[in-house]
Amino acid sequence: MKIRVCLAGATGWAGSALARGIVNTNDMEVVSAVSRKHAGRILGDALAEPKLTCQIYGTAQEALKAQACDVFFEFTKPDAAKSNVLTALENKAHVVVGTSGLTDEEYAEIASVAEKNQRGVLAVGNFALTVVLLQKFSEIAAKFIPQWEIIDYASDAKKDSPSGTVRELAHRLSQIRESELTVPLDKTLGVKETRGARMTGSQVHSVRLPSYTISAEVIFGMPDQKLTLRHDSGTSAEPYVEGSLLAIRKVSTFVGLRRGLDSVLDLR
Repeated sequence: MKIRVCLAGATGWAGSALARGIVNTNDMEVVSAVSRKHAGRILGDALAEPKLTCQIYGTAQEALKAQACDVFFEFTKPDAAKSNVLTALENKAHVVVGTSGLTDEEYAEIASVAEKNQRGVLAVGNFALTVVLLQKFSEIAAKFIPQWEIIDYASDAKKDSPSGTVRELAHRLSQIRESELTVPLDKTLGVKETRGARMTGSQVHSVRLPSYTISAEVIFGMPDQKLTLRHDSGTSAEPYVEGSLLAIRKVSTFVGLRRGLDSVLDLR
């Protein structure tokens, strides 16, 4: 039996690439889609892909009511993501979250609802393999190097700051330890904000400029040596498709919340 997917944000940059990717699989299908702009249309007409025959709805609530699904894939906007995820869980769907901007507090609430409904939620800040490796290598480095800072790069049009990629990275590093500061923030002279924001034990700096898509950089420093780990995205959404398909296949294998694609991979 195929995995039935409800895809929210199906006509967006990443969502449309994923919808086309699902068409080429043998084990899953898009049974409903969410897009305010294209509500009422057939997804295949909106994406010029005749194999996508499902209806597009204006809200997650409408889509979930009209068509049962096994996995709800959240690829919309930060202001709608939490509500969509909670609605999907209450409708007994597993959830993959690809939308950035959700806070640790919001994920704590989502985790509670997932446990209550005995469903899995897999939250992934970035589905690219290079990001998965950046996260794992950074966790290893943090075990040995006590000082680091994170730089988050994205397009000038990106409203959420930092990106979901960096939020996830900072959260994961916090599970290792907090970064050390030679000069405490309250002892900093001048404009303290230039030292970045303190997020779950890491200093984070966000750059928003034209020409960037998504980049994330972690700089680890020790006396007379430093280690720089960096991921750069291109302009295509294709690197995210394989990771997204994997997430859909894996999210039903556990109950509760997991963060990061590597949480369902064997990277030992």
